[in-house]
Amino acid sequence: MEGSQMGKPLIVVLGAGLGGTIASYEIKAALKDRADVMTVSDSDTYSFIPSNPWVAVRWREPEAIQVHLPPVFAKKKIGFTSVGAKRLHAGEKRLELNDGSSINYDYLVISTGPELAFDEIEGLGPHGGHTVSICQTAHASAAADAFDAFAQNPGPIVVGAVQGASCYGPAYEFAMILDTELRKRKIRDKVPMIYVTPEPYIGHLGLDGVGDTKSLLESELRDRHIKWITNARVTSVEPGVMHVEEVGEDGAVKKTHDLPFGFSMMLPAFRGVPAVSNIEGLTNPRGFIIVDKHQRNPAFPEIFALGVCVAIPPTGPTPVPVGVPKTGFMIESMVTAIAANLSLILDGQEPTAEATWNAVCLADFGDGGVAFVAQPQIPPRNVNWSSSGKWVHLAKVGFEKYFLRKVRKGESEPFYEKLAMHAMGIRKLRF
Repeated sequence: MEGSQMGKPLIVVLGAGLGGTIASYEIKAALKDRADVMTVSDSDTYSFIPSNPWVAVRWREPEAIQVHLPPVFAKKKIGFTSVGAKRLHAGEKRLELNDGSSINYDYLVISTGPELAFDEIEGLGPHGGHTVSICQTAHASAAADAFDAFAQNPGPIVVGAVQGASCYGPAYEFAMILDTELRKRKIRDKVPMIYVTPEPYIGHLGLDGVGDTKSLLESELRDRHIKWITNARVTSVEPGVMHVEEVGEDGAVKKTHDLPFGFSMMLPAFRGVPAVSNIEGLTNPRGFIIVDKHQRNPAFPEIFALGVCVAIPPTGPTPVPVGVPKTGFMIESMVTAIAANLSLILDGQEPTAEATWNAVCLADFGDGGVAFVAQPQIPPRNVNWSSSGKWVHLAKVGFEKYFLRKVRKGESEPFYEKLAMHAMGIRKLRF
């Protein structure tokens, strides 16, 4: 498959998750007829990943949080294939697909999300391991089956994240949602719960905390009778037992724990997907894409990247490795910057747009929740705010419906969203 027809430049977006889908819409809207846009995915289906914790306790069916993408892309005149990418040949500006065909691009926007590194810990994960996952909607659906079986014969629950993980909000969410659901089923009294995390303290979130997240989340865990272990390194998982080392500030093991469980969900570490990993100048050793302040790769200036696949250094040293999360609004700010920079490049100018990397997060606990705003996401910050209450649950439900509507309609940012965010002083681009 050759590049664009009619002499127009071809922009290929690799990935159709939260970032890639919105990027395709926004780039097409920004460039209009000046370029052709093609999206390469490994699935016809978009899943709203933030709702996966609800799927895992049957508060949502998978179909309710999914969108069939081909008709939407066709309507927006964006090319689409779900064959998936096998290997990027960056030096040739060529993307090799899983069916043996290739696409020659002029510009590439990498938005693959991560590969889930379950294999780095023996016994971890849903594929041949002993823990469930909420990272993919299919995983969350399987977790719902496992939770139903667990509820018939309740016992201890271990929930959290392993060393090197970079996405902590969903782990806290799922711990609290499990607590809420167990109380609904009137079996909470039969289920000791423990939260296990590599974070140096509860509420660190890979961000060195936001506002008062330490106190808010510690209080939530206490109120719900959920114990915790921080600075935790999971060494292996056996059927019904997790082996954990608790590390001191000096990095030495100060205590070991053999934690029994009847049900466990642990978020894994992430790494780059095989199609783009181990390319000199493009990726770091974990396979994440190296970008400058314009979301552009220095070695291959025709390549941009956004979302979880982007390399971001930790906020500071910690006794156990703790990654930095890429939240939804932060990802959308990267999308807006890339769309603006591609428009500038096609006009013969140098890119100037910089994403703010502001973080806006709603962590739902089923009967309440915690919200935070970090501007920018990495400290020091201009805004550092967090709050809690029942309103967060209602806001998360509203956001789910709103975002799925955006995806179904092929919109990146309706006018009223921009107006509301600007009214709160939350912007996607630096000025």
